[in-house]
Amino acid sequence: MFKILPTLTLVLLASSMSINAFSAEVNVYSARKEKLIKPLLDKFSAETGIETNLITAKADKLLTRMINEGRNTPADILITTDAGRLFRAKDADLLQPINSKLVTDSVPSHLRDIDDMWVSISQRARVIFYARDRVMHDQLSSYEDLADPKWKKRICIRGSGNIYNQSLVASMISVKGEEATTTWAKGLVSNLARKPSGGDRDQIMAAAAGQCDLAIANTYYYAQMLENKKDPSQKQAAEKMVLLWPNQSDRGAHVNVSGAAISKYSKNSENAIKLIEFLLSKDSQQWYGDVNYEYPVIEGVAISPLLISWGDFKSDTLNLSQLGELNASAVRIMDRAGWK
Repeated sequence: MFKILPTLTLVLLASSMSINAFSAEVNVYSARKEKLIKPLLDKFSAETGIETNLITAKADKLLTRMINEGRNTPADILITTDAGRLFRAKDADLLQPINSKLVTDSVPSHLRDIDDMWVSISQRARVIFYARDRVMHDQLSSYEDLADPKWKKRICIRGSGNIYNQSLVASMISVKGEEATTTWAKGLVSNLARKPSGGDRDQIMAAAAGQCDLAIANTYYYAQMLENKKDPSQKQAAEKMVLLWPNQSDRGAHVNVSGAAISKYSKNSENAIKLIEFLLSKDSQQWYGDVNYEYPVIEGVAISPLLISWGDFKSDTLNLSQLGELNASAVRIMDRAGWK
């Protein structure tokens, strides 16, 4: 038998349904390009019924936007690149802890914030590339070698304002200390073939063109160049270069990440956790690696044939929170070294 509900009950029920419908969403601020995240968000929505709303912008602009929005921010999740930027978001009090057993069980501790304020969702290494026809493999083996005078005017690298380089220097500080890192940075700067300019691809292109013999870049840029179907010049340049995994006899190659965090003022934090867990599933990790040539952060995920062709490598297991904590020191050292 149907029961006629009082008017007040109907109003309350309608209100509850409206709230539930509104909460079945998650708002994503992403520094990753739309093509590198939206297909995963669409799949997440299809599987869970949770609507995803995406805003993409440059990483620093998103941080500024969240600071300006304050508690009124619609953001539930921030997805951005580099542990240094994730630290900045934490330091600005923009985040809340990720309370997920799946996250803590599946992602190694060095790839998570020490207070669980962010978690890595993909890895890339920042390595050395050398010109195939001008450098022998046994001529260098570490980041420290970049300061050797034999590389005078033979190195190409991005500027000191680049967060990837700042994090590389921060990783050196964590191992060598500030004094030794300052000496190293001055040696590196004295070996530059040209004033730093452009992005990672530009460093590889310059080395391939003979402007320098060594280039420092992230692995996924190199992969994108090798797989570039639209610009043959990028593929040709990348094929002239050889990837070298630095510091394999000690701490390992410097790695950095793209990561995810939950906004302090998220109105859909449960859905945000569900999305982060989805991004850490094996299928999502493999898709992301296949599309952007990055390494997974969980075990048991197949990587692309191109990455397999580069062979296994030892990676630095420094807790990436230190890259943010030491960022200010890294910038000071780079300034003192004359790294423009």
